[in-house]
Amino acid sequence: MEKVVRKVLPLQTAHAQKKIGNETHEQKEKRMAWWTHDRFGMFIHWGLYSQAARHEWVKRWERMSNEQYQPYFDTFNPDMFDPKTWAKQAKAAGMKYAVLTTKHHEGFCLFDSKFTDYKSTKTKANRDLVKEFVDAFRAEGIRVGFYYSLIDWHHPDFTVDGVHPLQPKSEADSDYAKINKGRDWNKYKAYLHNQVRELLTNYGKIDILWLDFSYPNSNGHGKGKSDWGSVELLKMIRQLQPGIIVDNRLDLDEYSDGADFATPEQVKPSELQSEYGGMPFETCQTFSGSWGYFRDENSWKSNRELLTLLITAVSKSGNLILNVGPTARGYFDYRAVHALDSIGVWMKYNQQAIYGCTQAPAEYKAPENTLLTYNPVTKKIYLHLMQYDQSTLTLSGYKGKIKYAQFLHDNSEIKYQPVGDNTNDLQIKLPQKPNVEIPVIELTLQP
Repeated sequence: MEKVVRKVLPLQTAHAQKKIGNETHEQKEKRMAWWTHDRFGMFIHWGLYSQAARHEWVKRWERMSNEQYQPYFDTFNPDMFDPKTWAKQAKAAGMKYAVLTTKHHEGFCLFDSKFTDYKSTKTKANRDLVKEFVDAFRAEGIRVGFYYSLIDWHHPDFTVDGVHPLQPKSEADSDYAKINKGRDWNKYKAYLHNQVRELLTNYGKIDILWLDFSYPNSNGHGKGKSDWGSVELLKMIRQLQPGIIVDNRLDLDEYSDGADFATPEQVKPSELQSEYGGMPFETCQTFSGSWGYFRDENSWKSNRELLTLLITAVSKSGNLILNVGPTARGYFDYRAVHALDSIGVWMKYNQQAIYGCTQAPAEYKAPENTLLTYNPVTKKIYLHLMQYDQSTLTLSGYKGKIKYAQFLHDNSEIKYQPVGDNTNDLQIKLPQKPNVEIPVIELTLQP
């Protein structure tokens, strides 16, 4: 469990029939239309753990008490925090929405909650960091979302369980009972609901809510829908923000409307599926192996790996939300800036192959070492050349279906011709590889 950053819930089954609300399928499609169009977002994991700079689960991993963790609160002072710069960096990378951790598992709030003093306005920062994030990103035309951890390792009434820093080594029920004596779960549940209400009341229209996470456990030392009051919580969320999109980590898999999207986390591109129990997906990924700022972590993904994640997600009708963990001073680490800039270079010339795109119709097969995305409005197929080590490319079954072909990055024509007289295949003669990380050929279909 210590090496699992977030536990991904069992995916909703296609047989879920119970409903919490009365929204129709058409109404849901309309509500989510912007999200399925935009495809690419930014996750921002930021909190006191940025000072430890060794993973956002540091309090759990090192079994730290509140007292041992307190120095991070006492010294938190992000003097270089400028969300306007964050927003410009996200926009330049081609990201259309952003989700900020308003509170992670550590319990520290980046917003001015009236239900706790464990918040940014009580630190040297003395600022409502969530409000500044919202204002800055909205100003750049980027939709805003909130991440809120259902877990809280600081709150005195959050009961110790199997992922808590104070988890007893014995795992004995009696030791759990001893350490939880005096903790009132109902008080914490009320706190959770009150804070979600604050977030969805005090900051205007919120586009996405990421609630993280449920971990029901047969031994009684986990938490799920009955602990969170998930049904009541989701009803409140829908009432306060009717247009909001909510993730699938409330443990409401038995309800067909218990979530809006699945959340495959840190999976390989090859593991992504076209559908998750009737739900679209947003794969959440990091630049490296950590969500929070990790100074000494060096397993950073290359630009090609990040682009492959994005293209693969869209080729399967999904989204990618890519995480940045700002430093304790409030700026993006140079490695994150380099990664964002590199993605932005590709997106500047190839964004049409991402925005508004989805999985290609079944009749169009992707040649080996390529991926297809498809825009159903413009009727264009985008052929992403994941490898460029051959002189020709055969498009099986495409004969008579293509009107024109060109590179997307510069609109230069690509020649193609039939393969013999007795096949339905076309052959593309590839020119010299252009100076593009992953070249894209735009295929305009016959009307």
